[in-house]
Amino acid sequence: MYTDPIADYLTRIRNANNARHRVVEIPASNLKKEITKILFDQGYILSYKFEDNAVQGTIKIALKYDKVTKEPVIKHIERASRPGLRKYAGADNLPRVLNGLGIAIISTSKGVMTGKKAKELNVGGEVVCYVY
Repeated sequence: MYTDPIADYLTRIRNANNARHRVVEIPASNLKKEITKILFDQGYILSYKFEDNAVQGTIKIALKYDKVTKEPVIKHIERASRPGLRKYAGADNLPRVLNGLGIAIISTSKGVMTGKKAKELNVGGEVVCYVY
């Protein structure tokens, strides 16, 4: 049993990237599914599949690599808010990652979304992670 399932999710992706795996399997939850959809929409992963085979289900993520250099598309993925220290940002001071080249994933009252989308909707929330 682990205390921070989102950190475990991000660590599994980071480790699979470093080991150059094509697919990584992760135990599913609704928040993890939403983060996966955002990573796919932003072009950081190749594809994903939700499988409801057990009580919890799993998420299969196909990782994306550069065609020429074979380097992973996700250079850095990091947990921002954690159980011991939650980080919240208002609509006026949402974080910019790598001067707009990366994304911040925000959990808001209107759902999980990127920092840019949250700024458009003028909502703040908990900063879940940074990806670039």
